[in-house]
Amino acid sequence: MKKLFTAYPLLSRYTFAIILFGGALMLNGIIDSPFLKQYFPYLSTFFLLIATSILFKIDKKSLGAIGLNVSLRNTAFLPLGLCIGAVAFFGAKYARALYTGESFVITESINYSTMLYALYTISPTVAVEELLFRGYLYKKTIEVSNTIQANIIFSILFMLIHVLDVNILKNKGMVVLLIITIPVGHMLFATALLKSKTLLFPIGLHLGNNWATRYLIAATDTGNSFFYVTNTKTFDSWVPFISSILIFNGIFLLLTLLIWRWNDFQLTAVRIMKRDFYNNK
Repeated sequence: MKKLFTAYPLLSRYTFAIILFGGALMLNGIIDSPFLKQYFPYLSTFFLLIATSILFKIDKKSLGAIGLNVSLRNTAFLPLGLCIGAVAFFGAKYARALYTGESFVITESINYSTMLYALYTISPTVAVEELLFRGYLYKKTIEVSNTIQANIIFSILFMLIHVLDVNILKNKGMVVLLIITIPVGHMLFATALLKSKTLLFPIGLHLGNNWATRYLIAATDTGNSFFYVTNTKTFDSWVPFISSILIFNGIFLLLTLLIWRWNDFQLTAVRIMKRDFYNNK
């Protein structure tokens, strides 16, 4: 094994990573049960964290390479991402509603316990996806190639796991929606990781978005969301349908740009504060 790692270091890293991740998910499938999943759905996340830690250790690094070391700064990015992700989804849905003529109605009777519990049950899936698609392998690909190539590869892989589903493939509209939307999601989450230096930021964004799709704005009045949509628009042709998708995703692309320009905004704010300070002296 050591000779293989020495002779083919890069291929060995990727192969070993795939084996470790696959083993972690298989072990979760063997041990997990409906009872355990109801009270502790984080088993897969735990196993993937161990696998990721082993891989970084081989590279003489730690989980700090993706900002999973415990610190106040890193931890703060989780609730920050959660809020931003939910607000961004609301903005995207509102932009789409302006285009389609849909209306939002405030839910009168809200089941808050269900909505809060959903954060607990959704977060493990989100964490697993981030560890797989913005974790060790993503950072390794940037290291051996560049950020652009890594983003192309992992946006395609991220999109494929959502599209390659029997039920999805039967619906052409859903396929088109996911082919456009999922790579945009990857760009947002990957940019959040690169700028914040912690995976907790994209986990928060991802969680906020996924939670908001079901519990911030719902398609019907179920009592499990703050808002629901009336007069939902259906499309009879491709042009308005794709236009609505582009409008929706435009909000997330704008958010991605804002996160990417984060340092510029910070530097500008500091300059303005310094200027005001000296002008007022």
